[in-house]
Parts: sequence; C-alpha cells; structure tokens
Amino acid sequence: MNARTVTTSASHYAGQFLSGVGLLIRGVRTYAGSPGLVLLGILPAFITGVLFVGAFATLAYFVADLASVVTPFADDWSGGARGTIRVFAAVAMLGVGALVGVLTFTAVTLAVGDPFYEKISEQVEESHGGVPNAVEVPWTRSLARSVADSARLVAVSVLVGIPLFVAGFLPVVGQTVVPVVGAAVGGWFLALELVSAAFYRRGLRLAERRQALRSVRPLALGFGVAVFVVFLIPLGAVFFTPAAVAGATLLARHSLGEPTAEA
Repeated sequence: MNARTVTTSASHYAGQFLSGVGLLIRGVRTYAGSPGLVLLGILPAFITGVLFVGAFATLAYFVADLASVVTPFADDWSGGARGTIRVFAAVAMLGVGALVGVLTFTAVTLAVGDPFYEKISEQVEESHGGVPNAVEVPWTRSLARSVADSARLVAVSVLVGIPLFVAGFLPVVGQTVVPVVGAAVGGWFLALELVSAAFYRRGLRLAERRQALRSVRPLALGFGVAVFVVFLIPLGAVFFTPAAVAGATLLARHSLGEPTAEA
C-alpha cells in the first residue's frame, strides 16, 4: 500500500467520521422541529439523569476512601508517593465511573422512555420514506428484548472498562491515550444501543446491528463519539438522548442502505 492510498483511505475515514458527527446534528434539528415531542423526550431522560447524577455524586464523595481501599500497597510509602498514586486511582475511578455511567444511562433511559423514543424514531422513519415490511412487535416484547440486549452491552462495556481503569494508572498514557480510547469504545457501544429501535422495527437483533454498523464503522464511530462527548456535558444526556435517537435512526437507515433524505 503506497502513501497516496494510505492518505486517500485516511481522508475517506475522516470524512465518514465527520459525517457521523453530522448525523447527531441532523438528529437535533429533526427532534427540535417537533415541539410536541420535546417534553415527552426529555421526561424519561430527566428522571434517569437525576438518579445517575446522585450515584456519581456519591462516588465522588467517597472516591478518596475508595482510592485508599484499592491501593493498600501504598500504605507504607512516603506521603508524597502515596498521595500521588491515590490521586491517580481516584481520577481513574471517576473516569471509569463516568464511562460506565454514560453507557448505562442510555440503556436505562431507553428502557424507561421506550414508548416516547419509539414515537420519535417512527416519525423520523416516516419523514424519510418509511420502513418496508415493518414488523409489529408488542411493546412488552420489545421492552424485554431491549433490556436483554442492553444488559449484554453493559456487561461488555464494564469488561472493557476494567483494563481502561488499570491503564489509567500509567503516567501520561493514562491521562491522554486512555480517555481517547474510552471515548471510541464508549461511542461504539452507544451507537449499537441507540439504533436498537430501528432494528427491532425491521425484525433484526443485536447480531444484525453489529454487522450493519461494522459495514459503516467510521460513520457509526463519528456518531457515537459525538453522542459520548455531549453526554459528558452536565445534563447533556438529559437533553440530547431524544435527538440522539433521531440521529441513530438515520444511522440505522444508512447502514441498511435505505434513504436518509427527507421524503
């Protein structure tokens, strides 16, 4: 592979990544254009957000004690060295807590607000040509599938979070490379989670989601990382989840080769 090919490939990847970011922006415009759905979309995210902010505040309050618990080997170190390693431990725990919180927030909020987000997703589908051969799935069955798939995604995200937590202790790398990797991993799982409604509407499950998004990986990562970043903004997840669902519906349609231009 020559330098020109590598440059072209990198340029294409970057372009697709930015297009993925653009899907979130389109989702914001689409969702905000229907004021009647704005309140319905915010309510479940607000309820879940209050619970998660409380949980993270509790973690932050006790993080110093937890840092001491996970670093017993430093008890006999000098004050400066002991303090430094425990600061790294505290920062790592808060970082992993934020990562897991962002991922699980989506799963819990989608479960709580499933009927509301389903309506948002349906309206996006209708305005972009509809769904050919849509599958009618009872709400209870759809919720059960969503919870089961979300539980699997959360379990995998926690397993991924553990090595990232350990890597967070590494000087420089832990404060530079690890956050970038965390955003990429978090973005990928968020994209997988957020497209669930559109795939269920077509009778497709988690395995099909993975396969479809892999075919447009740069686009999916751009969208997922953008969502991940805005979810890290205080109250960002509360306000952006409905728009993220709208953008994810467009991502699902693109990954399945369906029109994404408004009909």
